[in-house]
Amino acid sequence: MKTHAKPLTKLPAWKALAAHSKKISRLHLRDLFAADARRGGRMTAGAAGLFLDYSKNRVTGETLKLLLRLAMESGLRERRDAMFRGDKINVTENRAVLHVALRAPRGASIIVDGKNVVPGVHAVLDKMAAFSKRIRSGAWKGHTGKRIRNVVNIGIGGSDLGPVMACEALRHYCDRTMTFRFVSNVDGIDFVEAVHDLNPAETLFIVSSKTFTTLETMTNAQSARDWLVRRLGGGTKAVAKHFVAVSTNAEKVSAFGIDTANMFGFWDWVGGRYSMDSAIGLSTMLAIGSDNFCALLKGFRRMDEHFRTAPFDKNLPVLMGLLSIWNNDFLGAETVAVLPYEQYLKRFPAYLQQLTMESNGKHVTLEGKKVNYPTGPIYWGEPGTNGQHSFYQLIHQGTRLIPCDFIAFVHALTPLGRHHDMLLANVFAQAEALAFGKTPEQVKAEGTPDWLVPHRVFEGNRPSNTILAERLTPEILGALVALYEHSVFTQGVIWQIDSFDQWGVELGKALAQRIIPELEKKAEPELKHDSSTNHLIRRYRKMKEAL
Repeated sequence: MKTHAKPLTKLPAWKALAAHSKKISRLHLRDLFAADARRGGRMTAGAAGLFLDYSKNRVTGETLKLLLRLAMESGLRERRDAMFRGDKINVTENRAVLHVALRAPRGASIIVDGKNVVPGVHAVLDKMAAFSKRIRSGAWKGHTGKRIRNVVNIGIGGSDLGPVMACEALRHYCDRTMTFRFVSNVDGIDFVEAVHDLNPAETLFIVSSKTFTTLETMTNAQSARDWLVRRLGGGTKAVAKHFVAVSTNAEKVSAFGIDTANMFGFWDWVGGRYSMDSAIGLSTMLAIGSDNFCALLKGFRRMDEHFRTAPFDKNLPVLMGLLSIWNNDFLGAETVAVLPYEQYLKRFPAYLQQLTMESNGKHVTLEGKKVNYPTGPIYWGEPGTNGQHSFYQLIHQGTRLIPCDFIAFVHALTPLGRHHDMLLANVFAQAEALAFGKTPEQVKAEGTPDWLVPHRVFEGNRPSNTILAERLTPEILGALVALYEHSVFTQGVIWQIDSFDQWGVELGKALAQRIIPELEKKAEPELKHDSSTNHLIRRYRKMKEAL
């Protein structure tokens, strides 16, 4: 696929933004709001049930104009359209990037290598729905004839973070007669704690690995198989009644003892971190039911259509992506704090960490040339109001600029007295405090002694977005995830990087495969690592043998 004719920093809009940023650095949000009484209502946009207030960013009308020009000069429209068409925009792996096909409506047409992939997507969804109904109704029986009451998802990365986040976010909609657990870490504690109070006769394991060779996943899957057979007996007959697979490797799935009729497939044009609405979401469908899962897909689809069709100046993912570029590359911010004021979204920042940092943590362009500008800010966060009593101190008065995304909902799913009004008051207050701060004059007017004034001053001018929705539903969760997916895409296009490969995870995995036998073999291994690694391996072996 054609890449950019000019390096990013040579684009006219980039040069203009660099010059403009020197002027804007002298402006404070207090001044910007004082000069424009309509700013708070004007710098907003909405789509797919989400409302975005971006007025508390350090931008003017000129800033936004230049950012939108940068999007055009970077070919964002063309590259977006190429993704939706099914072009192979993942250039290092020569693959299409079609997570949008996972939620395409039945009857749509998206062609990859001459074949419409949408019917295959819906065939898998239909198979998932039928299986889900059997489990949830009790029609599926385990090896001893008991119904399934516990589901353990075994995966890692995108095969874990998406389902974990979704099941937690949508717990209000879950079948509370069932227990859902997730195992990802190769640390044995993760598996042991997940199953310690479960009855194996009532437990179903979902093993999620495209190749069925992922080291951590298959190590945990084998331990699960051993645990089940040891307690139930029955060998492969028991395995077939208590294990299903999300994979494309039928041979290895069958060798494990899983009936391939209970194998749910997906495609190489689905990246792991973009797969929670594919068969990887089987545990989510089991938890919330197929109707709610369809609503989740509808939310994804609504945001996809908005991103595909809306003008850039009203396009939520484009605006958020451009503002992130501005904060990261021109104002010097290195991180983004994602702060959901909704306890059900407590795992959402962790989910975004993979989505954003695995996608845009790249140091070379599509053409393999080293970038000379920052890419991929660090995403992190915790739910409010907990964070207010820990790290908000650094955001308010620290020396680093940390843009924030506040996420909140008008209606509580579990109303309790005054709690929700207090929660939302904190959302609005924190965004206001970050933007406007408190001047020395305001502090003095409160009767503060002169020596204490510097400690109680808030500089303000700290940028934030506020994302507001009516309530957290499956549909709104889908729209929210798609919003960030397409914002990540927007940033990657402008940075001229491949947001859909992840070669950075490979080296450590390859080295681990080399080190494992060096830790396990009885004879002293010949070590050819650096002196530090050699010493650590020898010390580990010595300490292990001493036990």
